[in-house]
Amino acid sequence: MRIDKFLWCVRYYKTRNMVTEACKKNHITVNGQVAKASKEVFAGDKITFRRDQITYMISVLDIPDNRVGAKLVDVYRKDETPQESFAHLELLKLSKEHYRKTGTGRPTKKDRRDLEDFGTDIHEDETE
Repeated sequence: MRIDKFLWCVRYYKTRNMVTEACKKNHITVNGQVAKASKEVFAGDKITFRRDQITYMISVLDIPDNRVGAKLVDVYRKDETPQESFAHLELLKLSKEHYRKTGTGRPTKKDRRDLEDFGTDIHEDETE
């Protein structure tokens, strides 16, 4: 099975096009070699790829026939990603919150509409 189809089947990427783009940017390696989207993957191969600032390392256990449900993903791959990677991502999220709290800054569309509705309610009261 092709690497792009495998990573899509085991639900690491939402679309095969996203996998193809990652391959073009040299983010995916198979057994230590940079892989093109058409690279064939077999049971026993080691796949390393970078996504969302985490370097994932997985081993191929079996090849699925087509895209599998989230509960069945562990049948086809073994995740060997170190836990420190996920801890680093959590720390990164916390540091971003420190500099800019959620909800501060430019208002969202919903906030803007609420403000406009509030402003029109006041003007309607004045005209009566």
